Amino acid sequence: MEQSAEVKLSVTGYDPIGYWSREAESVNELLAYRNPSGITWINVTGLSDPAVLNQLAESLNIHPLTLEDILLTEQRPKVEEFDDYIFFAMKIITWNDDDSPRFEQISFVVKDDNTLISFQEHPNPLYNVILKKIANDNSKLRKMGVDFLAYEMMDLTVDSYFNVLDRMGNSIEEFELRAMDESDKSFMIDLQKTKQSLMQIRRAVWPLRENISFVIRLEGSCFSDELDPFLKDIQDHVLQIIETVENNRELLEGILDVNLSALSNRMNNIMRVLTMVSTIFIPLTFIAGVYGMNFDNMPELRYEYAYPICLVVMLLIALGMILIFKKKKWL
Repeated sequence: MEQSAEVKLSVTGYDPIGYWSREAESVNELLAYRNPSGITWINVTGLSDPAVLNQLAESLNIHPLTLEDILLTEQRPKVEEFDDYIFFAMKIITWNDDDSPRFEQISFVVKDDNTLISFQEHPNPLYNVILKKIANDNSKLRKMGVDFLAYEMMDLTVDSYFNVLDRMGNSIEEFELRAMDESDKSFMIDLQKTKQSLMQIRRAVWPLRENISFVIRLEGSCFSDELDPFLKDIQDHVLQIIETVENNRELLEGILDVNLSALSNRMNNIMRVLTMVSTIFIPLTFIAGVYGMNFDNMPELRYEYAYPICLVVMLLIALGMILIFKKKKWL
């Protein structure tokens, strides 16, 4: 597991009238920038300093169990309701240099006082789109509550999965071309890696169905009923992603069957040729064996042309058997 990045703190405040954004060197400085009259978005990048995170959690009344879930980045996606906030944990999927998916956790706490605190393992440009929307005076985000900000973060995260699956779809198309290449020794290794990646994506996406349903069913929380259609839209996207993952897994199984069939056919062809060769040599070996017995009463041994005649007979037998095999389409 890659080590988490150095902790960096930033805060953005906005309302229908304006917005601002600041970097902070400490938790105390960060809290001084909070926007009491509008929406406050606190972003924490890097989880390598538990002392800073503990101080922030204590200052914002975040439960120790929530902080434990934030630091436990290998867990499955989850959502939990507390007295004055709702906690989310989701997976961000990016790409490693070796063209394989990398999974990181993003956690965010949505508080009743119009504050959202997000926690990322490493900087990710995915959420810069939200900053651009905040900077736009006419954006819907500026006119909505903190629940809509949480929706924007969830929506961006889920929609990014489509890009990952599109890229994996290109790899699956390559597998279809490679499946009939019997000399491609790396085929099975690459295919198994892709299957494992699809399983990881499935584990990252599958719990989101129930998580979002849980939020929709919540009553009296910071998530208003007005947000339900937006959350159901995310839920639909999650179902599409799950279906795509399942379809890709079935495609890989089919491609694997094609590859195994190609290898089996190649092996059958090799065995057929070897069987034909062995069959042809059976009568030839019989003749050679008969005249290899050193009996005195074998008159053919004394004929002047016995040796070339024997070779011609053996050759004719071999040719005759080959013609018979071809006529029966065994060759």
